[in-house]
Amino acid sequence: MIKSADVVVIGGGVVGCSTAYNLAKLGAGKVVVLEKNYLASGSTGRCGAGMRMQWGTETNCLLSRESVKMLSHLPELLNVDVDIEFTQNGYLMPAYSEKMAEQFKQNLVLQNSLAIPAKWVTPEESLEIVPFLNTKGMLGATYCAEDGHCNPFKVTEAYAQAAKKLQVEIYTNTQVLGIVTENGKIVSVRTNQGDIQTDTVVNAAGGYAKEVGRMVGVELPIFPERHEILVTEPVEPTMGPMVMSFYHNLYCQQSPHGSFIMGIGHPNEPEGYDINSSWQFLRDMVERVVEILPPLAGLNIVRQWAGLYDMCPDRTPILGNSPQLQRFYTAAGFSGHGFMISPITGQLMAEMIVGKPTAFPIQMFDAGRFERGELFVEPSVV
Repeated sequence: MIKSADVVVIGGGVVGCSTAYNLAKLGAGKVVVLEKNYLASGSTGRCGAGMRMQWGTETNCLLSRESVKMLSHLPELLNVDVDIEFTQNGYLMPAYSEKMAEQFKQNLVLQNSLAIPAKWVTPEESLEIVPFLNTKGMLGATYCAEDGHCNPFKVTEAYAQAAKKLQVEIYTNTQVLGIVTENGKIVSVRTNQGDIQTDTVVNAAGGYAKEVGRMVGVELPIFPERHEILVTEPVEPTMGPMVMSFYHNLYCQQSPHGSFIMGIGHPNEPEGYDINSSWQFLRDMVERVVEILPPLAGLNIVRQWAGLYDMCPDRTPILGNSPQLQRFYTAAGFSGHGFMISPITGQLMAEMIVGKPTAFPIQMFDAGRFERGELFVEPSVV
């Protein structure tokens, strides 16, 4: 193992690999990525693989818009031969109450002002987009045809390959045991494979970001929360868009391979690191999805799994340097949408770390915003 580095990135998910690639591209010196298992083994590889620009805050709209642009030609952008399975079949988001419809229409005003081509559709128009959608009780829906799907493993692989071409060292099966500080500065990272001298650390540990913060006495307001997903047998393509219902608290999409991927969020899910999937989820998922998409009732379930959302109180990520410790950067707390904004996140983090002006202002998203009371509440999270 390498003995010293200019920057150590903790976490081999898509955010960590994207950040490492961009750091190397900007000439940050020797960059190392440490992953305790295999690449994309955490939140990245357990996510629902969707990408959308339909958000309720300007920042998330901007970050997702730019990331979709990058994902649309990522292999060419990174100069790698990896099929990331990029598809733009859209997201359809039904509204079932006047309050929900009003919120969605407010979101549309914001989205359209940022050149995101989302629109309001009637229940009848929704049926033209998803022919077997149950529109009972629907007042309408928002739809963006440029939202879609990507393979999170392939996107991570693309960034990892590109990073390695720029001499980034990536160590898998390497667990971080501690971070050594002296006089308020980082001096090294301790791992089960040896120590690495460095003065700069990027905490991209996803659901475990809070634990990494505690290694240096930084208490991040991030907490892990289990979310569960299942996948069905593959069938002929019948549904293009992701259907995301905040009323049912679910999302469901047919993948390019024909399988349906679906998940639900439980508002009372306790904080914790449990990634065992449950019978309760299986029952609830089936009951809810056949209510909104009845023909799915006849499909066989292939497997189910769980992963961790790295949740922030305002559902907006922490991006930036720690107020308590010089050059301890955090890129975590994505609250379920880290994958879909990972391309631009990696660029912005790298720009910040090397001292270059960031493409978008993100300085206000440091961990200190919670003490300042400057929260950016994102209303559109399942």
